[in-house]
Amino acid sequence: MRKHAVEKQFKCNMCDYCCIAKSDLKNHMPMHIDEKPFKCNICLYRSSRVHQLKTHMRKHTGEKPFKCNICDYCATTKSHLKRHMHTHTGEKPFKCSICDYFCTTNCNLKTHMRKHTGEKPFKCNICDYFCTTEHNLKTHMRKHTGEKPFKCNICVYCSSRVHQLKTHMRKHTGEKPFKCNICDYCSTTKSHLKRHMRTHTGEKPFKCSICDYRGSQTHLLKTHMRKHAGEKLFKCNI
Repeated sequence: MRKHAVEKQFKCNMCDYCCIAKSDLKNHMPMHIDEKPFKCNICLYRSSRVHQLKTHMRKHTGEKPFKCNICDYCATTKSHLKRHMHTHTGEKPFKCSICDYFCTTNCNLKTHMRKHTGEKPFKCNICDYFCTTEHNLKTHMRKHTGEKPFKCNICVYCSSRVHQLKTHMRKHTGEKPFKCNICDYCSTTKSHLKRHMRTHTGEKPFKCSICDYRGSQTHLLKTHMRKHAGEKLFKCNI
């Protein structure tokens, strides 16, 4: 019983933290005073704990000591490997308290919850754009910079988003994964299939604001609106 009585004899005087070794308490205390004595000798990174610095250094060395026993995946931290294993097990332990959404990581759940709260913490410093993730902000910034990092390896096409490149590549491969369940029509994009389906349903969602005209496609409405504007784009050159 004496062993249990002295098991956690070192106590923090600022919170409820208790530990077995004095060195553990010493490592804990910088959390309260914001002290970060451990410095990276390559970049400006600093940490309050030596193990955090060790983990950080793997970014510079490329070391990934935690290996998946099913595939070739390697990770810099044990937590990253644990998160990866969910892709093999299908486990989704993090559940939304509002809807039926499940996910593999707490980070994904936090991002999802912003759909319910309306929180958009990432702001563009050029325009009024706000978004829920850093990734979305990075993608948005390409509108301002003109950056198009995703390049076709067959032609000169470049895009700012990876899904745009994937869609473009179907022009080269001939792939048309979106199929009509009524006729033989196939398309390269979901939006093209949606537009095609209106030929079967008769839906005309684009409405003229002046008369009763309705069109199945936006370009048909634009053509119609020229009648009201008196615009005549096509002129005889003779």
